[in-house]
Amino acid sequence: MGAAYFYHLTRQSLDEALPMLLSRSLQNGWRVTVRGTRAPMLEHLDQRLWQRGRPEDFLPHGMAGGEHDARQPILLTTGAGVPNDAQCLMAVDAADVSVDEVNGLERVCIIFDGNDHDQLTHARGQWKALTDNGCSAQYWSQEGGGWQKKAEK
Repeated sequence: MGAAYFYHLTRQSLDEALPMLLSRSLQNGWRVTVRGTRAPMLEHLDQRLWQRGRPEDFLPHGMAGGEHDARQPILLTTGAGVPNDAQCLMAVDAADVSVDEVNGLERVCIIFDGNDHDQLTHARGQWKALTDNGCSAQYWSQEGGGWQKKAEK
């Protein structure tokens, strides 16, 4: 049974925080699906991931809809499910996550911008919906500089 980790961005942008979270997931041996709500936003993230400078910072990934979706270590999509047989789902831009996904995957990460009222409201609703249905959840914040666990249920 997995857990939902809520990442409240207050000091970094998604562009800055996502690569670190993706790298850690790959180090755990997990495939990752990054689910967003808008294709242009995911295309932006795709470009940012390709533009990382050092070869050791490379994160192998692709956009959904390609011939090799199932083989991608990291797949960016607006669709439901985990088409690359991922063990970790990262929801960005107020993408929805289900109780079944939290329970069926190793980890679900809900990453939200604390300066965006809609994303903050959506994350609060996701926390309530998931924890009310028995999902394990942790809330992490950048308020003090680095990531700090602020709550667990």
